[in-house]
Amino acid sequence: MTRRLTTCPYCGVGCGVEAEVEGDRLIAVMGDGRHPANAGRLCVKGTALAETLGHEGRLLHPRLQGRRVSWDGALDTLSERLRVTRERYGPQSVAFYLSGQLLTEDYYVANKLMKGFLGSANVDTNSRLCMSSAVAAHKRAFGEDVVPCSYEDLETCDLLVLVGSNAAWTHPVIYQRIQAARAHRGGPRLVVIDPRRTATCEDADLHLQLRPGTDAFLFGGLLRYLAAEGLTDEGFVRECTGGLDASLAAVAELDPCTVQEATGLAAADLQRFYHWFGDTPRAVTLFSQGINQSVSGTDKGNAIINCHLATGRIGQPGVGPFSITGQPNAMGGREVGGLANQLAAHMDFNPADMDRVQRFWRAADLAAGPGLKAVDMFRAAEAGEIRFLWIMATNPAVSLPDSAAVRRALERCDFVVVSDCSGDTDTARMADLLLPAAAWGEKDGTVTNSERVISRQRQLVPAPGEARPDWWIVTEVARRLGLGAAFDYRSPADIFREHAALSGFENDGDRAFDIGALAQLDDAGYETLAPVRWPLEDTLPAPFTDRRFFTPDGRARFVPVRATPPAADGKLLVNSGRLRDQWHTMTRTGRVPRLARHRDFFAIEVNPATARAHGLRAGDLARLGNERGAVHGLVLPDEGLPPGQAFLPIHWSDQFAAQAAACALFPAITDPVSGQPQLKLAGAELSALPVGAWGLLFSRRAVSLPDLAYWSQIAVDGGSLTLLGHGADPAATRQWLEPLLVPEDGDLLSFEDDARGDYRLVWRDGDSVARALFLGPGRDALPGLEWMAGLAGNRTGAGDLLAGIDLQREDPGTLICSCWEVGERQVSAAIEQGAGSVEDLGTRLRCGTGCGSCVPELKQLLALRRRDCAA
Repeated sequence: MTRRLTTCPYCGVGCGVEAEVEGDRLIAVMGDGRHPANAGRLCVKGTALAETLGHEGRLLHPRLQGRRVSWDGALDTLSERLRVTRERYGPQSVAFYLSGQLLTEDYYVANKLMKGFLGSANVDTNSRLCMSSAVAAHKRAFGEDVVPCSYEDLETCDLLVLVGSNAAWTHPVIYQRIQAARAHRGGPRLVVIDPRRTATCEDADLHLQLRPGTDAFLFGGLLRYLAAEGLTDEGFVRECTGGLDASLAAVAELDPCTVQEATGLAAADLQRFYHWFGDTPRAVTLFSQGINQSVSGTDKGNAIINCHLATGRIGQPGVGPFSITGQPNAMGGREVGGLANQLAAHMDFNPADMDRVQRFWRAADLAAGPGLKAVDMFRAAEAGEIRFLWIMATNPAVSLPDSAAVRRALERCDFVVVSDCSGDTDTARMADLLLPAAAWGEKDGTVTNSERVISRQRQLVPAPGEARPDWWIVTEVARRLGLGAAFDYRSPADIFREHAALSGFENDGDRAFDIGALAQLDDAGYETLAPVRWPLEDTLPAPFTDRRFFTPDGRARFVPVRATPPAADGKLLVNSGRLRDQWHTMTRTGRVPRLARHRDFFAIEVNPATARAHGLRAGDLARLGNERGAVHGLVLPDEGLPPGQAFLPIHWSDQFAAQAAACALFPAITDPVSGQPQLKLAGAELSALPVGAWGLLFSRRAVSLPDLAYWSQIAVDGGSLTLLGHGADPAATRQWLEPLLVPEDGDLLSFEDDARGDYRLVWRDGDSVARALFLGPGRDALPGLEWMAGLAGNRTGAGDLLAGIDLQREDPGTLICSCWEVGERQVSAAIEQGAGSVEDLGTRLRCGTGCGSCVPELKQLLALRRRDCAA
């Protein structure tokens, strides 16, 4: 058995991972105690990485129009279609859509091919959906896209303001670092600004539950307050910035009463926040998707930065505006120019930068200007302007707004190529050519996290089938286009050296991103490269410690921001976001049983009062829809949501549910500066959906389900479990479904009670269960999820199987702790027996002692028990 160091492929925290490998198998993973991002911590998704490398659902061979082809045949076809399309319709008729899941080396060659040698900048990335507004805000304020903070600042500050971030779920390792610092030294004081009361709010000193979309009012009012109270750093503002007067004029009318009216915040809470920020020199504002995913996300980012510039809180330990990214290599994509309006190495489409990049690359046909950003790219494909589209490692049919329009674009585009590790995503199903790409653990390269730390992601096991790294696929296409001399790479190390060299090329401190010294690494040095932060500490100071910015005069820029309220049309306000144990569209995490049990089936979260107002109860089936589309989900009451608002998780797709893609509801409107779409605010109407029959289906193998009002599927040991809801009565539903469910082998056991509408069908293959369907008029009569999830290993007799119950096994309830698989009922029982703290629960059940993601929910259950006792 060998141990190798690598990096987690999930969020932007960029945790180091230590992997145990035996032969060609990944046995286990643990946190790398030496990595600066996590110091040994891993969240539950990270600890489950070894469980994601199975071959189930993998795309193993190239497929053209559904037929298996050789790699030579696939690459020849791709290259010829690309060449002909470009010659016939021009460079603007081709486009690449990339992903923050790619490694930096993959990103680099794709951008170089398109922008340097195909003459088009129509190459964008799904990072456009998560952090491009922060990029634009940085460039407007600092002159360059530079995140000026590190994770240590979150631990050493005295005030931490979390804005639009449920970090306890989305960046759990960082949240646990923050909580450990607070426990150790009694700080920092924590303020959470979010329209929802999330798990992150459980330990907050102050939760500002403002109205959705009103953050610019809050921070504009803060800027006005700081100036009015004489709390600005006059020396810093005078010597190091420009434009404060114009920014103050833009917020002149944002007195506390106006801010209260716009945000809905209580006067005392608003005053407390303003006083804390004004009186605390060491303050960090950590902001994420709740700020960025807005039609005015860039302005909101600049409203935050303005407050830090006004107080001089930047470029010092424990201070700064900190944009934390959502994806593992969104920062690496920014480094190589992954966005359509950038060139590589933090350069832009200005004459000097274009000349520099063209000379370095010896580019035959450098793009003359910015290309189409993500939303506009797919609009152009729908309009017939983009005729060749290559999508790598992402699922835009689910993740882009107005998903119906995106699907029309994919249908109408002449030739769609998808490189992915899965061939069954919603996007892959619409491709003309599918290319099997290597997944995490099978490929080699680097990633850069949210604090600018470059880490190695190393190959641990061979790629299955004919899967290949993305850089190899792009390079092979370039060679077939006659560009072999410019793409003569033998390994990712070759690409990294060129990437590093470009960052230092003619860079005399004009750009913060400079890793030129790493261009000297030989192959052995690249293989053993330890995590390193840019700017490299031995060549350049940390960003802005010298009070110099990357603008023409070296001064930071205040940006005038005029707050405008979001449009209100009387509909429910729909928000979207992530769940604790899932990732993106679940192509990886959706196949791990223990990750599916914290939030099992697709649900629409609403305030209990909102549910009652629409005649709905917990577990009812509801439709949430508007003129663009609709989702069908179970009603999940959440008191953390204000009345009149709904929350949708972003993870479900046609692979795992019927009509559950949250982006179907969101309009394709974007920030005018960044091009980032608004994915946090849409209007929709809620209504009940009648259900005549509910069912639970266990199957060892995948089943193609018909058009039901509702179905949602989760992975369980040995198969999958699907909850079904249908408008017809159980008898009709049984007659409709049964012919579709008969397995290839197996004997049918059945029980029927027509009077009660109770139908139970179990197909056995020998002494094991191959498939089982339980149907009835209500969900209450269906077997428990734990029992159904255990059917793969059930060896009981026919009578017990049809009874749908295991008297020997206690149902632990909804999973709370995924690390140790502890359910809500187990936790509640321990509390009843005297456990009075998270530590007590950890001693008794081990919950809360792993990654720590469940700690907020454990505290909620403890608080609920205390309230019950007090009552």
